[in-house]
Amino acid sequence: MPRLSEFYGIVVYMYWSDHQPPHFHAIYAGDEAQVRIDDGTFLAGSLPRTAARLVREWLALHGEELAANWQRAQSMETLATIEPL
Repeated sequence: MPRLSEFYGIVVYMYWSDHQPPHFHAIYAGDEAQVRIDDGTFLAGSLPRTAARLVREWLALHGEELAANWQRAQSMETLATIEPL
């Protein structure tokens, strides 16, 4: 599970060949959420309100990079790190 970014104690990961829809995993203080890349909806799990807001803010800035990493992950290619918030 490659680490894509880390900011304010939030760690963002993406699995190779993960299930649809395109998403990433955000972990903060023992909580984990799967977050859709296209709209920021939480598919599973939860994060505290402030962490969730920061993740969505980061997603708004880096959505294209996340989508490109999703394509790489589906092809089992090396994923690019993404700047923190």
